[in-house]
Amino acid sequence: MKRFDVLGLGEPMVEFSQLPDSESGRSYLQGFGGDTSNAVIAAARQGARCGFVTALGQDPFGEALLALWAREGVDHSGVKRDPKAPTGIYFITHGPEGHTFTYCRAGSAASRMGPEELPEALLRQTAYLHVSGISQAISSQACDAVFRAMEIVREAGGKIAYDTNLRLKLWPEARARAVIHEATRKSDIALPGLEDAKALTGLIEPDAIADFYLKLGAEVVALKLGAEGALIATPDSRWRIPGFRVRVLDASGAGDCFDGAFLAELARGRSYLEAARYANAAAALSTTGYGAVEPIPKRQQVEAFLAEQRQ
Repeated sequence: MKRFDVLGLGEPMVEFSQLPDSESGRSYLQGFGGDTSNAVIAAARQGARCGFVTALGQDPFGEALLALWAREGVDHSGVKRDPKAPTGIYFITHGPEGHTFTYCRAGSAASRMGPEELPEALLRQTAYLHVSGISQAISSQACDAVFRAMEIVREAGGKIAYDTNLRLKLWPEARARAVIHEATRKSDIALPGLEDAKALTGLIEPDAIADFYLKLGAEVVALKLGAEGALIATPDSRWRIPGFRVRVLDASGAGDCFDGAFLAELARGRSYLEAARYANAAAALSTTGYGAVEPIPKRQQVEAFLAEQRQ
């Protein structure tokens, strides 16, 4: 048995979210973010054995992230500290057109972490490695680290889960498309969001997008459709999973929550269809609060919600 069900690799961040009732715009709630960290925390809250690999600055924000993972039961023995670089932070502001993200991550400790610094022994001990386009976009050395981590996990018999998570403010579109397509070719589970997939593939219809990623080599595609749910496709089958209707307050991090819950369920031996239904419910619940991490539900909340839906 592997030591971890899910191991994440990428850039965690400290979040400052503007409170919606703040007339002056000066009141912010401190939280946490970073797509792969969010997903790993979501998996841990569903009962999965999880760990995270990254680099943090030797600053209060890095200490706050270590404390977060300790509270969540996420192993952080694969986290290194960089005394010469900061931990990344970002701000969320809210306006008539929704929420806006402002990042302060250039030269962050995570972006300076290269393949030679990977904890190879830990990577060999995971059933699933979760990485993303953002994990690769933050720097060329981080991109190389992700590809090397994928090789290590694959050689050890683990599987790769990849979220395209396109952020064009971080890298040119042509490079993003080339790297993300290549990473998907090396992955077992593709976890694209619909809008990102449209931009990356030039396709519009969900079924055509699913076919595109299957042809790249993924054994399963979980295409996230936002409030409309998800499309799950394998070379032999596909299912359209409808979304759940909830009172949405903040959808940031919902896709990450889906990823983590989906992988946690697969690690429990659930089928792709069962895992997707569960992950849909978890992601819906995660939109009913503010911030990327705080509203992520625990297993008992998701199971209670699903039981209500069946009544």
